[in-house]
Amino acid sequence: MPTDLTTTAPFAGHHAVVTGGGRGIGAAIAEALARRGASISLIGRKADVLGATASRLAKVHGAKVAIAAADVGDEAAVHEAMAALRGQLGAPTILVNNAGIAVSAPFLKSDAAFWRKLLDVDLMGAVFCTQAVLPPMLEAGWGRIVNIVSTAGVTGQAYITAYCAAKHAMIGLTRALAIEIVRKGITVNAVCPGYTDTDIVANSIANIVNKTGRSREEALASLVAHNPQGRLVKPEEVADTVVWLCGDGAASVTGQSIVLAGGEVMR
Repeated sequence: MPTDLTTTAPFAGHHAVVTGGGRGIGAAIAEALARRGASISLIGRKADVLGATASRLAKVHGAKVAIAAADVGDEAAVHEAMAALRGQLGAPTILVNNAGIAVSAPFLKSDAAFWRKLLDVDLMGAVFCTQAVLPPMLEAGWGRIVNIVSTAGVTGQAYITAYCAAKHAMIGLTRALAIEIVRKGITVNAVCPGYTDTDIVANSIANIVNKTGRSREEALASLVAHNPQGRLVKPEEVADTVVWLCGDGAASVTGQSIVLAGGEVMR
């Protein structure tokens, strides 16, 4: 099911599922794909947030949009949500595994429940969603799976051991699955942004302010100091990378981890 990049709607006829699609990076990705003609399904935990984004996509881009409120770390809930979305918009041809949580704690204060919660969402959520959409992609002989990871998936960072472990596992999932289905017309790639201008980073800045007494400007400076460009990544930059990976121009790109971090990490 190739895309026609000569048109203004190259993803017309495609159904893209974006997890964590209600806001931040997920919403930017959903908008970028909707702008190019795709039908969009949004999965997330908060129906009101998903609904607001869905309404905007339909109004601004005329997109067909469906939503399903579900915790991606719950296997049964994921399969139920995917079945409902498939019934509304047809079999997905694009999956963007964006849903995730970012929490920090010293390693010795990270108990089993802490690890399970983070791994369930950040790793197993992608596993469950991919397992749900892969059979129809294999049947169609075409598909695009993009995992939104983090620079934490390609390097280590203090106080986020569980998060780093989950994101490194996402890279392993990407590489192994890409090879397993490489001859099936389906690509699997990871996009690894550095600190991005989202609610999650805003919360991180607030936490730094509360714990250290530094100003917001000082807290932000401590985060962007990791980026040689001295700025936060824009959600739209992540979205544009996903759009490229989903197009035919990236048909030979699979199993890759593309870092968007202003030179912070070079691979």
